Amino acid sequence: MPCLVRSAADGEIEKITLGHPLLDDYLVFVAARARTNTWLAVAYDLKVFFEVVGKEPAVVTAADVFAFLAAQRAPRRGERVVRLEDGEAGLAARTIARRLSSLRGLYGYLCAREDTGVRRNPVPASLAARRPGARRGRGGVPLIRTPRTLPRVLAPAEVDALRAALRTHRDRAMVDAMVLGGLRRCEVLGLRLEDLSAGERRLFVAEGKGGRQRVVPVSARFFAAVGAYLESERPAACATRQVFVVLKGARRGEPLSAAGLDEILDGARGRAGLERASCHQLRHTCFTRLREAGMALEAIQARAGHASIESTRLYLHLANGWLEEEYLRAAEAIEAQASLPAGEAGR
Repeated sequence: MPCLVRSAADGEIEKITLGHPLLDDYLVFVAARARTNTWLAVAYDLKVFFEVVGKEPAVVTAADVFAFLAAQRAPRRGERVVRLEDGEAGLAARTIARRLSSLRGLYGYLCAREDTGVRRNPVPASLAARRPGARRGRGGVPLIRTPRTLPRVLAPAEVDALRAALRTHRDRAMVDAMVLGGLRRCEVLGLRLEDLSAGERRLFVAEGKGGRQRVVPVSARFFAAVGAYLESERPAACATRQVFVVLKGARRGEPLSAAGLDEILDGARGRAGLERASCHQLRHTCFTRLREAGMALEAIQARAGHASIESTRLYLHLANGWLEEEYLRAAEAIEAQASLPAGEAGR
């Protein structure tokens, strides 16, 4: 059975192993090309798979993958208990899809090495297309369908209540970076002192998702909060260049962790009396408000660091004002056309 072991130094994970040579080699490969969160997720996904299947990597078959898929979709809290989001009783479809992707990546690596005994990838990308004559690899049926749900966003009053419940300038600056700048949690925590450009009111995101860098203009409110934090709260003797650090306790002066930021946000949400307010919801709130204010979709894509415009299109649906305006404009044109005399309508 694989055993996930993490080795850390100075608060940073340096090594992740599962106790199997092939799996550990793959994790070294992933570590060189992915962020820590992705590295951890892949390690955990592989651990779960091989715990369920109980086989050596070289002898896993497609039948084992389908059996794993069925086990992941099995009810967790009884057949009558399902999530409202996707109607599933087992694990969320996105979680299962991620685990299959991690497994597919492992076997792609093992096949490419040609010294592992693995000759083909046992994880199908999709089932064969049902349409006769369809091109191979096009139009296939995915192994798991992930729902395209709209993210939840916070109302302006909820954002104000959350911000008022925060206790330090540091915490307000981090929330402002997400709700005004649209930064991801990992991007906020990854900000370095040299990434702040107060004069130009810009942030340089050095380690965005997928390794993409970008420059993000941010409101003066963020720089006011971060300036107050740097002046009055951040320990002067900090050795790290990370902007946001722990302010109290044994880890004072060390970079703030993702768990630490989540704890801060959870506490503020409870004090503000809000049911929801996650880091990603703050990011979605930022882009929804920008779209409602008329910012072009391409500009939002660049600001968000999205590789594809398709990831940005969801803000068209969240920005209700845009959809209403587009409908009313089209409806008025149709009504105007219908009201013309019969002879003029065809001209």
